[in-house]
Amino acid sequence: MTAAVSKNLKDMTFEDFCRTVFDTTKRFEKPETLKGVRVVSTTQYILGPSCACYLAELGAETIKVELPKRGEPMRHTTPFNEPFLYPLSRWMPDKGTGLGFFGANANEYFLSLDFHKPEAIQIMKRLAAKTDVFCENYRAGTFDRWGIGYRQHAQVNPRTIYQWMGGFGGWGPGRNRASYDILGQAQGGCFSITGWHKEYGGMPSKQTIWIMDYWGGAISAFNIIACLYWRDNVSNKGNFLEYSQVHGAQRHLTDFISLYGKTGVVAQRFGNWEPLLCVHGILKCGKSSYPNSKNPQEQEVGFCFVSAYKDEDFVNLCNLINRPDLAKKYPTHSDRVGADAQSAIYPELEKWAADKTKEQAWEEFKKAGLVSQPVWNSKEVSAQEHYHLRGSLAWIDDPTFGDVQTQVLPALMSETPPRVRWVFKPVGADNEYVLAKLCGYSGSHIAELEQKEII
Repeated sequence: MTAAVSKNLKDMTFEDFCRTVFDTTKRFEKPETLKGVRVVSTTQYILGPSCACYLAELGAETIKVELPKRGEPMRHTTPFNEPFLYPLSRWMPDKGTGLGFFGANANEYFLSLDFHKPEAIQIMKRLAAKTDVFCENYRAGTFDRWGIGYRQHAQVNPRTIYQWMGGFGGWGPGRNRASYDILGQAQGGCFSITGWHKEYGGMPSKQTIWIMDYWGGAISAFNIIACLYWRDNVSNKGNFLEYSQVHGAQRHLTDFISLYGKTGVVAQRFGNWEPLLCVHGILKCGKSSYPNSKNPQEQEVGFCFVSAYKDEDFVNLCNLINRPDLAKKYPTHSDRVGADAQSAIYPELEKWAADKTKEQAWEEFKKAGLVSQPVWNSKEVSAQEHYHLRGSLAWIDDPTFGDVQTQVLPALMSETPPRVRWVFKPVGADNEYVLAKLCGYSGSHIAELEQKEII
């Protein structure tokens, strides 16, 4: 496709145009956005690795550096680490890699180094001379103390873009504290508005997924790409970047910070309802979608989202549940958005859904012209044609693991689409490739490094 839209594309409907230019079956035939950019990722867990993974899915040559043999901690923090499916390393063939490692390490080359040994520090400096981007999320100042932080790399390569990611930042009262996703959400204020209000128990609710880590990784990748542009088109200079997890978490509070600053009102938990819109929430249905299943999880009842905050939609919803009196009692949005009104409306909706599965409720909502959606689990999401047709879920033939279903960066690009070429590799799988290519080491030198347990 050239810069000018060809005639056959101009004559298409918009749907066919999108289907054609975003054809995900042809993503491997197209160039990659970050082809030619080299990234070294000395990261662990999710925050740092997800940043490096996003860059790798966009085509950057990304090298993940881990400790020898066992690798980084995320390989060992989840169950189902069967070695015959996801081997840990050739040095530890009886151990496996947990599935928690799966979501944030695609397309990367794997180098193992023991940073506590001088020879490993020299290798890192050799890599710095030939690398555009470093991603790192050890405790603030650790790599600087070891002689492989931004200040040392910039002496070797002034064009280095060095992204540090962590809990509280390199300065300030929290700088020495460790952080995790859940701690970031706690300090950032997120848990103050998640979970149920006091009439329903008042407990906060954590995100089971590591949402602040993946969010922080995305923001860090965004910042890196911005710095690549500034370096290559404006300044010819590198950059030192810092991403603090607790700062990223408080950014999620959106209007609640402004609300407090303007009025002194502290936002409260509101469960599965929406404090600014009514009706716009999740209902508990009364029946399981899988009544004959022997799986206890599938025997549980389902949930369904419905939106009817416009006055005419609320009338339709009330008629659907045979409660037109509610539409008369709460005729306008301002009448029903208050906490007392919502506490009266939602229980009546759930009484209507008590003899329905989430799918049955959804069908009724659709017939009434209401925006709605069942709450799907991971099994149901994996089976959805929509995701597979559009390529955000894909089966790939991984060179190590064979057929694997995986997620792909959810961004469609007509000319340079992201892609997953492999999901991850064992620890140190690319030692020989990386050290020979970037450090000029011979096979015997690499073997000596392995014997000394430097790699």
